[in-house]
Amino acid sequence: MSQPSVILATASYDHTIRFWEAKSGRCYRTIQYPDSQVNRLEITPDKRYLAAAGNPHIRLFDVNTNSPHPVRSYESHTNNVMSVGFQCDGNWMYSGSEDGTVKIWDLRTATCQREYESRAAVNTVVLHPNQKELISGDQNGNIRVWDLAANSCSCELVPEVDTAVRSLTVMWDGSMVVAANNHGTCYVWRLLKGTQTMTYFEPLHKLQAHNGYILKCLLSPEFCDPNRYLATAASDHTVKIWNVDGHQRWVWDCVFSVDGAYLITASSDTTARLWSMSTGEIIRVYQGHHKGTICCALHDGAESPPT
Repeated sequence: MSQPSVILATASYDHTIRFWEAKSGRCYRTIQYPDSQVNRLEITPDKRYLAAAGNPHIRLFDVNTNSPHPVRSYESHTNNVMSVGFQCDGNWMYSGSEDGTVKIWDLRTATCQREYESRAAVNTVVLHPNQKELISGDQNGNIRVWDLAANSCSCELVPEVDTAVRSLTVMWDGSMVVAANNHGTCYVWRLLKGTQTMTYFEPLHKLQAHNGYILKCLLSPEFCDPNRYLATAASDHTVKIWNVDGHQRWVWDCVFSVDGAYLITASSDTTARLWSMSTGEIIRVYQGHHKGTICCALHDGAESPPT
């Protein structure tokens, strides 16, 4: 099976993972996933594997075969895995779970190398571009910075007490971080430049972005510069950048193309949609799931250089 240059995958409450031809909208591969719902999808930097975060496991699938079986399973979480991602060269994977932990995994051996206790269900984890810090957000409203060199929590803040942090995103150059919560609010901080760590948060904005839960926030990639966008997807049926909408149900997830020219969204209306950033228009609708589409992953850039 030849590898497509653009990999687009979605997962749904219908217990399937689907791979799509991004340009034509044709579904070319379906994986049945009966074990649990899929909470998050992420593609490895080398575009070889797709990680599916479920309950309570993470499964790794080969992108370039038609095999319905995972090549590896990661098994030490005890509740829903809500977040998953990779170090830039793909040596290790991180995850966050409703069991209250953040974990780091050896990708090849599927062993848990480190575990951090958040003391509340973890909804979101992101890796700082310096590759030295993880930032987590939990159900009690706590944001924590985990210093991987010191192997400890180096910073903790609570933007709104007892208001769940649903999603976190960091600007590609490490200059900004955004947290989105269950009250439809985004908190934006500037991160102190010129330092090796990012434990100093300077408040910039408080945005009342939506009338419902914000389910995903995402800052635009490097190739958008000098334009810098914030995409938010929410339960009020909209995704905003700031002004694109059209789904008929909750919008759960979104992902930018590598050049920032397009945005893909996943919604409870069973579809994923491809949007033009310049016009705000829908270019393509991906239809095939039988229940809500709750996460999506896209890799349309070059493969990471070998290390």
